[in-house]
Amino acid sequence: MIRVQRLHQLPGLLPFLVPALLTGGGVALPVLYLVLRALEADLEVLREILLRPKNLELLLNTLALLLGVLLLTTLLALPLAFLTTRTDLKGKRPFTVLLTLPLAIPGYVGAYVLLAATGAGGLLPLPRPEGYWGALLVLSLITYPYLFLGLRAAFLGLDPSQEEAARTLGMGPWRAFFRVTLPQLLPALLSGYLIVGLHVLGDFGTVSLLRYETFSYAIYLQYYAAFDRVYAAWLALFLLLLTGGLLLLEGLLLRRLSLARAGKGSPRPARPLALGPLAPLAYALVLLPVLAALVFPLYALFHLASRFPLERLFGVYEALLHSALAAAPAAFLAVGMALPIAYLVVRHPSPGSRALERLAYLGYAIPPLAFALAWIFFSLRSLPFLYGTLPLLVLVLALHFLAETLGPVRGALYQVPRRLEEAARTLGETPTRAFFRVTFPLLWRGAVAGGALAFIGAAKELPLTLLLAPLGYPTLATRVFGYTQEAMFAEAAPFALLITLLSAAFVGVLLWSERRF
Repeated sequence: MIRVQRLHQLPGLLPFLVPALLTGGGVALPVLYLVLRALEADLEVLREILLRPKNLELLLNTLALLLGVLLLTTLLALPLAFLTTRTDLKGKRPFTVLLTLPLAIPGYVGAYVLLAATGAGGLLPLPRPEGYWGALLVLSLITYPYLFLGLRAAFLGLDPSQEEAARTLGMGPWRAFFRVTLPQLLPALLSGYLIVGLHVLGDFGTVSLLRYETFSYAIYLQYYAAFDRVYAAWLALFLLLLTGGLLLLEGLLLRRLSLARAGKGSPRPARPLALGPLAPLAYALVLLPVLAALVFPLYALFHLASRFPLERLFGVYEALLHSALAAAPAAFLAVGMALPIAYLVVRHPSPGSRALERLAYLGYAIPPLAFALAWIFFSLRSLPFLYGTLPLLVLVLALHFLAETLGPVRGALYQVPRRLEEAARTLGETPTRAFFRVTFPLLWRGAVAGGALAFIGAAKELPLTLLLAPLGYPTLATRVFGYTQEAMFAEAAPFALLITLLSAAFVGVLLWSERRF
């Protein structure tokens, strides 16, 4: 891991290297074991599994949903990012916050609201849009902010002089946008597509509640309903291949892409485009996703929660406590895992440290249901005393949300001058003591931000909790899923409302950390 010329530093780095290697192993080993478990099938069974017509149906369903969500989120996010950065739209900052807040609503809560608010006795006199169209609507409304935030940042960083030069050469406004501006948005589009795509491929709650069969939904059915563990393992591998292909495609498309300015200096702000008579249409376009993805779901949740029987409030407190008891230690553990990896990447960059960092992000890129299944197979064979326990749930939650924690911690460490540690070393401190006595006190904002992100993510996580939680350990997420499956919408309302309010803190942390880092 460490270059030859740095071998003398190895004893001082061991307190960081050992936990970083254990963390990397925690991500990689269960996945490798999942592969071995899938290959245990004999040749005849393996041929029958690989050639099942159902596999092609699941693949087409998954790809159709992925492409549909990417198209719909682009149609939403691109004009919204343009309106809030390049026009004279009033209230851009409040609108930006409102357009980001749908991130606070998990997919399965969005599916619950859609099911509860439509059909007989619903708030909307509409048939329930189950299946593909329901999943497409919900997933698009809750994931478009990822694309919107990236495109908005890209628009703010563009140099308008290039588009103006194209206009002076005779290009019309639309042609100049598509020929000059849009290609410069490609990195933001691809990174947004990657995040949205990983969410769609890994989503379980939305597609299962809306009865649309994708790989995630089929994995759950095979594991719990059909008890076909080998086929479930292969479905998980198929899903891993899709996410891996998405990561590879994004990397290939961005390779050798160069959009940097040729001259010196920084780009000047673009002159706001006057909306004129199109202003009412612009405000309607901005308000549409806010109403559909934020205002109406919150109204429906409060309306449904008002019908919840008060004598069952103890169950709400119990689920909230269980969620906190799993999410809080997972957040602390994720911060503890992120610190040594961030230290090695920032203070001792090498191919090995960068590989450990990539492994940390792999834990987040792996669809949660496949990651949970990998840990189930691994723990049953190698760590049977951990299977079905709260510590295993906490460990897997921490590994999965490690990537969200690593970003803020690493960003904060980059801002701490290296000379502070070097001064402590000259006074006789070891690298470990120098880090914890000098550097760590300056990282608290990054650690708090990363821990908060991990806590909120773990509190609303459904697939990992559903498969790995101990028996008789209900959480907010599993209560929403269970009651919604039984069409007990009033009973699910307070659990869904609490998840949404907790998740709203996620957006607050994003905005706070954006100002700090």
